[in-house]
Amino acid sequence: MEAFLLSTAVVALAEMGDKTQLLSLVLAAKYRKPWPIVLGIFVSTLVNHALAGAVGAWVTTVLGPDVLRWILGVSFILMAGWMLIPDKIDEDEAGKSSGRWGVFGTTLVLFFLAEMGDKTQLATVGLAAKYPASYYWVVAGTTIGMMLANAPVVWFGDKITKKLPIRWIHRVCAVIFLVLGVAALFTTMD
Repeated sequence: MEAFLLSTAVVALAEMGDKTQLLSLVLAAKYRKPWPIVLGIFVSTLVNHALAGAVGAWVTTVLGPDVLRWILGVSFILMAGWMLIPDKIDEDEAGKSSGRWGVFGTTLVLFFLAEMGDKTQLATVGLAAKYPASYYWVVAGTTIGMMLANAPVVWFGDKITKKLPIRWIHRVCAVIFLVLGVAALFTTMD
């Protein structure tokens, strides 16, 4: 349960102000069809994070506990720094029309591509490496965390983004990643 709760909280916080959250806002404003957008975000995130979690779980079979501990610790500390850099959405990425793919397909593809190499995807890799026996809980938690951050943006649009102190959420998340990184460096892997 720890893996699930931590994964949900970390990703929900990390997603605030992220480019995929901004993409959710752009898609909602452009298409005004929340259900296919939310479903596209869900399916895209589930597939993306399942793959990322598999990589994280696999890493634990290849690397020894001491090497893994250092990699996880340093990666979480680097993630803390990355959280302090605000994301911007690529205008070309958001401006594509739905064409023959429809709103769901467009959301699915754009969201999947935007999430590649993103901090929440890398956090999923790290969390799955930290909790290799809880792969499904990590993927479920990170997917729910993404939905908690993105679905309200689709439903309520820019009203939410104007009221949330994004800078402070980024700072809190950076502190969480920093604490996780330092904890990983000074504890043994089980």
